[in-house]
Formats: sequence, structure tokens, C-alpha cells
Amino acid sequence: MFSIKEFTVEQIIDPFGILEGERYEFILFLDVEEDDELFHENGVYIKALYVVKGDQSSLIKYDLFEGETNNYLDFELEEEEEKLVSDFCSSHLVNDEE
Repeated sequence: MFSIKEFTVEQIIDPFGILEGERYEFILFLDVEEDDELFHENGVYIKALYVVKGDQSSLIKYDLFEGETNNYLDFELEEEEEKLVSDFCSSHLVNDEE
């Protein structure tokens, strides 16, 4: 299992109005236990795409990368980990109106 130690979030603006809802890109820097198969000495981060349409929201895509090299890691999160990421994104949305 891992924890999220820091993050960035940015709303993705669609100037053409093609995409429905509001999209957000999260970069989540992870603290991974050494005995976890996801552990890398250079660290690991997730790029996650989160969408909000009205009262519905969901994690629609995520990719994992090695910290220093930015190399793509071909891993899928476990269901529980994916829920952790989705819940984190949901609770850390940005709003330009604030």
C-alpha cells in the first residue's frame, strides 16, 4: 500500500467545448513501502485524470511513472488503491470561482 505525500492539481481547459464536464489532471507523489512491488528507489508518481459532470465524478485514467527518470511503469493499481486515488482526487478539486 502507499500514501500520497504531495500533489499538484490543474484544471484542464477545453477551449473548443468538445469535452463534457470539467477535467482535472492530478500528479500524485507516492510514499511506497519498500516491500511493495510498486516500490522504486527513485520514487513513484501517478498522473491521474479526473472528470466532474454535474453531480457525477470519477477517475477516468491514471498512469504510473518512476520519479527521477519519468519512465512509464506498466502497473495497475489494486481496487483498494484505485479507490484511494479516486477519493483523494474528489476531495482535492480546484475551483476557479473560489
